Amino acid sequence: MAQVIADRRDVDFVLHEQLEVEALSKHEKFAEFNRKTVDLIVSEARNLAIKEMLPTFKLGDEEGCTFDKGVVRVPESFHKLHGLFMEGEWIAMCDDPEWGGQGMPATVALAAKNYFNGANFPFTLNTLLTHGAGKLVETFGTDEQKQLFLKKIYSGEWGGTMLLTEPEAGSDVGALTTTAVQNDDGTYSITGSKIFISSGETDLCENIIHPVLARIEGAPAGTSGISLFLVPKVWVNDDGSLGEFNDVVCTGIEHKMGIHGSATCSLTLGGKGQCRGTLLGEVNKGMRAMFVMMNEARLDVGMQALGCASASFMNALNYARERVQGRHLQAAGKDAPPVPIIQHPDVRRMLLTMKAYTEGIRSIMYYTGFCEDMIRVSGDAQEKARWQGLIDVLIPIAKGYASDRAFDVCNMGVQMFGGYGYTREYPQEQLLRDCKITHIYEGTNGIQAMDLVGRKLGLNQGQAFRDLLDEMNKTAADVKEISGLEPMASTLETVIERLEEASLFMAKTARSEKMMTAFAAAYPFMEVTGDVVMAWMLLWRAGAAARALEGGAKKKDLAFYDGQIKSARFFIHSLLPVTLGKIGAILAGDGAVVEIAEDAFGSK
Repeated sequence: MAQVIADRRDVDFVLHEQLEVEALSKHEKFAEFNRKTVDLIVSEARNLAIKEMLPTFKLGDEEGCTFDKGVVRVPESFHKLHGLFMEGEWIAMCDDPEWGGQGMPATVALAAKNYFNGANFPFTLNTLLTHGAGKLVETFGTDEQKQLFLKKIYSGEWGGTMLLTEPEAGSDVGALTTTAVQNDDGTYSITGSKIFISSGETDLCENIIHPVLARIEGAPAGTSGISLFLVPKVWVNDDGSLGEFNDVVCTGIEHKMGIHGSATCSLTLGGKGQCRGTLLGEVNKGMRAMFVMMNEARLDVGMQALGCASASFMNALNYARERVQGRHLQAAGKDAPPVPIIQHPDVRRMLLTMKAYTEGIRSIMYYTGFCEDMIRVSGDAQEKARWQGLIDVLIPIAKGYASDRAFDVCNMGVQMFGGYGYTREYPQEQLLRDCKITHIYEGTNGIQAMDLVGRKLGLNQGQAFRDLLDEMNKTAADVKEISGLEPMASTLETVIERLEEASLFMAKTARSEKMMTAFAAAYPFMEVTGDVVMAWMLLWRAGAAARALEGGAKKKDLAFYDGQIKSARFFIHSLLPVTLGKIGAILAGDGAVVEIAEDAFGSK
């Protein structure tokens, strides 16, 4: 039977052979998550994704969301899915069981999300910010706020969002104009308008809890004066019952290129002067709190991109094996029969490119979750800080670089189907359309690049980035000991050395009078860092596969393990040399981007 959405063998390989997640069960926190339990969780997620979610993918796109007088309705088929998500407790997989979570390792939860996002990420998007809102309450909420909101958010009974963006305050959040005025009872009256709010209004649940960024009257300008508030769509009484409508009004939804099953809403708060909220966390510390949610959301966006790429690759692979077209190039005679297109060299090149990127992105995502798990089981503050530093450096790669490459995979996925790929007969064009948003929201990929250069390179006096380089060098040294893999490991060591050189150049230039030139090269720097991380993951995979082959792998696994080595070989020998050229361009430090006059871009 052909694999769909994601290659289960590859998912298991990353979990058990690359990251060895069963070792987490040696710690009390994850004692119940042995291999049998992990496999059961992934199987349940896979079954839900294939049997229930995947059939709604095209339906949700065609039906879309509707808006009528403040009411938003999602595709009808999504209501059953939402009930199944609540029943399976899939929204709060990693969270404290005290509040309705399952307490599972993040690495395992990401494997489940791989299937959910690949099956129908517009639906899954409805739950993403719900969990994020719950995590804000759990992290910064008072005991009263937790008791009122947390279980109902984590269960999915109530929804959740994130209200940052305004018409004149997009990436520049500090320019927001939403205001908060304290009332005599300790609540705040909230007034303002927010846009681009995923699931800001929906008929999936009876209440929605909105974390809202706003400025208290008299607070400092910019991000230092922003506070965070919990604003329910329907007010929640002290006993947990629902009260009056809270003057949070949806004024419209966007008509978008993709993700039609997810409503992107505009909201007006306090249009009638009757919107109330409670402070979440400390006064003027709203942005700091919101970044807890944003970093989680950015990893989830990378997972959305992986879901699209993984599904597109699986579809393309299955199609290439079945689609008969053209004779084999080495066939003798005009009467030679046509062959499946997987036998054509250029098709194989595209498939191997798609395979390498999809598998590499999967490893990047799961590894980032694994770092989070290591923080949760570690009792050493220094060790925790080291794992957190790795996460912080990897987040712009997991969101920015991964979504770029995932879109490339989806683009090839359309190409693989030829003219059929451009039609709606097959899912490839929808996967491409849906994937595009992952470049844009939760901080555009240009912002991810600026974050990498402006914040992450200098994090902990540069130690976090050095730790990443050290991890990559450890893998290269380890794999260098395996017969046949030495050339790939040596090549990676050389490129890591060049990346370190580029990182020092970028850090120095960003602090100099040529700062603008450095940030003009931020995106290329994110790309080369991502390329090297990708090569690291693929080499790590190749090493695990080679050792499995040396240890007498089962016959049914031989082709899979050989495929791991071939993916690494292709990427390191055919694609990584381009990375060296990009590093050379960064080190040249050409300033044309910032030196060109505005009029020189073209006539007015």
